[in-house]
Amino acid sequence: MSGGDIAGLIAAGVFAVLVALLAVPIWKLGKVFDELRGAVRAVSDGTTPLIDEVTSTVSTTHEQLRKVDGISSNVSDASANVSALTALTAATLGRPLIKIAAFSYGVRSALSNRPVGGRGRRSR
Repeated sequence: MSGGDIAGLIAAGVFAVLVALLAVPIWKLGKVFDELRGAVRAVSDGTTPLIDEVTSTVSTTHEQLRKVDGISSNVSDASANVSALTALTAATLGRPLIKIAAFSYGVRSALSNRPVGGRGRRSR
C-alpha cells in the first residue's frame, strides 16, 4: 500500500462517518414529516363533519330568517291597517265630537249666565 492508497482509505472513512452523521438528522426529519402528515390528516378528518354541521346550521338559520321576514312583513301590513283605521275613526268621529263639545260648552255657558270666556269683568 502506498501513501495515496492510505489517504484514499482515510478520505473514504471520513466520508462514511460524515454520511452517517448526516443520516441521523435526515432520519429524524423524516419522522417529523410523518407526524406532520398524520396531523394534517386528523385535522382534515375532523374538519369535514364540522363543515357539514356549519352548512346545516346556516341553512336552518336562513329558513328561520325567511319566516321572520314574513312575520315582519305581516306586522308592517297590520300597522298600516291600524293607522288607516285610526285616521278613518278620527275623520268619522272627530269632527262631530268637536261640534258636540263646542255645543255643550255653549249651552253650559248660556245656562250659567256667564259670558263665554270664563269670568266676567268686575265693575267699579
